[in-house]
Order: sequence, then C-alpha cells, then structure tokens
Amino acid sequence: MTLSTIGFDADDTLWHNERFFQLTQAHFAALLAEHAPSDHLAERLLAAERRNVGQYGFGVKGFTLSMIETAIEVSEGRVPAAVISEIIAAGREMLAHPIELLPQARAAIEALAGHYTLVLVTKGDLLDQERKLAQSGLGDLFDAVEIVSDKRAAVYRTVFTRHGSGPQHGLMVGNSLKSDVLPMIEAGGWGVHVPHEQTWALEHAEPPQNHPRFAELPDLGALPALIARIG
Repeated sequence: MTLSTIGFDADDTLWHNERFFQLTQAHFAALLAEHAPSDHLAERLLAAERRNVGQYGFGVKGFTLSMIETAIEVSEGRVPAAVISEIIAAGREMLAHPIELLPQARAAIEALAGHYTLVLVTKGDLLDQERKLAQSGLGDLFDAVEIVSDKRAAVYRTVFTRHGSGPQHGLMVGNSLKSDVLPMIEAGGWGVHVPHEQTWALEHAEPPQNHPRFAELPDLGALPALIARIG
C-alpha cells in the first residue's frame, strides 16, 4: 500500500517537553522535602497522574493538579498555602517555556511537505499545544492539526480517514510506543518509533518487534529515507 498521509507527534518528537516536567518535579520534591523523600513522592505523584489522567487529560494543567493533590496527601493536609502557591506558579511557568526544536525536525518535515499530506496529531492542553506549534515555526508546513484527548486506534482511523485514504495508507511517527506506535499499527497503519532520552513513565510499552509495519529510527533525519522505501 502506498503512503499518502504522514502523522507526527509533537511533544518530544518535534520539540523538547518532558525535560520541563522533570525539572518541575525536582522543584516539587524540594518543596515537599520535609514531608516525603523524593523517591516516595515521585511514586505518589505518578500514582496520582495515573489515577487522574482520565479526568484531567494530558498536559501541564493535569500535572499541576496532581502535584497539588499529592502535596495534600503526603502532608496529611498540612501543606502550607505558600507551597500550593509555588506549585501553581511552577505550572504557569511550564505553560510559558520557550520551544526548542529537536535536531532534524524541521529538515525532515520540509523534505516531506508537498509530497504527502502532513498532519500533526498531538494530545494535551489545547491552548498550550497551539502555543507551542505557533512558536515552533512549523505550523505552515502541516496540512492539518489534530489536538486529541487521547491516542487510540479509533482516533487514528478517524484522523487518517479525514485527512487521507485511511490508516492503511498512513504512517505515524513519535517518541511514544504506547500512544504513537501501537494504536496506529492496531488501526492498520505504520508506526515509527523515534525514541527520546526522556519519556514519561505512563507512555512506556514494549515494542512490537518483527511486526511488518513497525520501524524504529535513531532520529527524524532518517525518516524521509524510510518513507521512500515504504513507498
């Protein structure tokens, strides 16, 4: 099947993102140091994120709410209002951080633009994702942008049918095996994994080794050649 539509993840595929979550989490650990050791706090925060993602969604706002909830839990309700205020300020700072493109991101997209329908498929806070795309300078290279609440096979079927001839003629590239690769393959398309040095724990999954529609690349620079081989 020839490819007609290429989907790109955004965070940690086109630009850095997780590093800001890690920095904020380190600040959070310092704020709560008298209430919990950092490793225990990290476990409680991850449990809160896992518990809340279905209601809060993905992104900075849900992360901030989970930090506040965790702070209240580990302090048994004694966390000072000043600390809550600092957590909120840290969340606001994350929503304003500048965009830093990953190496080869622009070159890869420019090489494919005009030859395929390019779609940005990302999840997270609507306003934050729109801000990051605008600051990235990549927006004009995409034919469409889809900001979704989650990435499942049904979502990919809808997106790649709306912007192409179905997922069987589509390819999705991203840093998350769980969100970008496995559900796209389940939908009938190609899933291409480009690992990032930092990946959120809830995005970890086992790679579908030996699957005919799976590929892993060291960086986006290798993507145009892979697509040329696929057809």
